[in-house]
Amino acid sequence: MMKELALLAFAGIAFASEAAAEDAKYVRERAAMVETIQAYAQIDIGFSGSEGISADVLEAMRQTKRHLFVPERYRSLAYADRPLPIGHDQTISQPFIVAQMTDLAEVRSGHTVLEIGTGSGYQAAILARLVRKVCTIEIIRPLGETAAKLLEDLGYRNVSVRIGDGYKGWPECGPFDAVIVTAALGHVPPPLIEQLKVGGRLVMPVGSAGATQRLTVIEKIAPGETKTRVVGLVRFVPFTRSPD
Repeated sequence: MMKELALLAFAGIAFASEAAAEDAKYVRERAAMVETIQAYAQIDIGFSGSEGISADVLEAMRQTKRHLFVPERYRSLAYADRPLPIGHDQTISQPFIVAQMTDLAEVRSGHTVLEIGTGSGYQAAILARLVRKVCTIEIIRPLGETAAKLLEDLGYRNVSVRIGDGYKGWPECGPFDAVIVTAALGHVPPPLIEQLKVGGRLVMPVGSAGATQRLTVIEKIAPGETKTRVVGLVRFVPFTRSPD
């Protein structure tokens, strides 16, 4: 009996040591990912502006475990600056684009933010570290349900997930200080502008699916009045609509 207990204790120590080593590896990989993001921002100030990506956004990227938001077979690539498949013909965006869109939205700690296109939940997790409340909509039910469970299991209590068509937004959850759309559409959905507070920003790729799109920032400067600028070229999956 004592021998069996000793073996179990040894196995437990070995497992804990292996888990600690893996955690340390991911910490190093996240740090390297953030360095890559900073380097890209310095190269292309058209994307990031002269001041680069904010320290708060970079810290959120450094602290969020991206490897938990990608399928297990892609975890060795989790911190590479590239999009990865997450199933259902969808992808998790490359880290630089996640950081960039978050930075362009100019989110703050007291904000309520709407995300269209939950995917695996990674962008929502980043936002949750920066704002008071995140409302995120996913039209593909299996993705939305999986993301909702993962976010809950990881302790993100300020994220609400809805399954449905994001085109109409989520008025009951708003109004919003910022809106981030993670899929491409040829125009900006009017309901999303309506649900945006004056002074708020909407960030989304505008353009045709299957082609290069324009990463666009729309600032609501007054009721019924917006200011738009294009910050760069991107490629996103298409904005999926409900057939109803």
